[in-house]
Amino acid sequence: MQTLKWLPGATLLVFILATVQVYAGEGNTAAFRQELVAAALQRTTQQVRYDGAYQKIAYPNGDVAPDIGVCTDVVIRSYRALGVDLQQRVHEDMVADFAAYPSRRIWGMTRTDTNIDHRRVPNLQAFFQRNGQTLAVSDNPADYQPGDLVTWMLPGNLPHIGVVSDRYASGSGRPLIVHNIGAGPVLEDMLFRYRITGHYQYLPQKSGE
Repeated sequence: MQTLKWLPGATLLVFILATVQVYAGEGNTAAFRQELVAAALQRTTQQVRYDGAYQKIAYPNGDVAPDIGVCTDVVIRSYRALGVDLQQRVHEDMVADFAAYPSRRIWGMTRTDTNIDHRRVPNLQAFFQRNGQTLAVSDNPADYQPGDLVTWMLPGNLPHIGVVSDRYASGSGRPLIVHNIGAGPVLEDMLFRYRITGHYQYLPQKSGE
């Protein structure tokens, strides 16, 4: 604190304000992580039948029936519980730069589709890469923090996604994952069960903030 005494008044004020903003941002980030994990864990209490059939849904804030869903719907619904509409955000980002997304390469699409774009793992990966933070893929469980998003490639070249929770496999330090691989949303020790293809952090401001 001795050095602060000699800072000019205006400089000291800027320093203090910047420090407050940093700590406030860190607090908001930690709070968002906790809320996202809680929202994901809440998904595991819902009875959901795995059904990835194409359906027309409303826009924005559109969703399929609450008793059906796939792995992406766990993520979408968890964020939506926090006031973040990935349907709208993915769509707007795809409109801004459609070529940055794999829709043409993988599915032969030539334009956006608000019914399905956000429900496809490769599109979510592109979105998180562009709008969030891409983190290291490793075999160290400590690298995967609560609220992180992880993608895998399942046998048969099936992309998959889940949310890292704040609960751990007994005696391992390995975080449990909230995901839906076919039997509805569950909390499971499966982080390293399949090949990891992506590791992301997406901690946006909630709508209206």
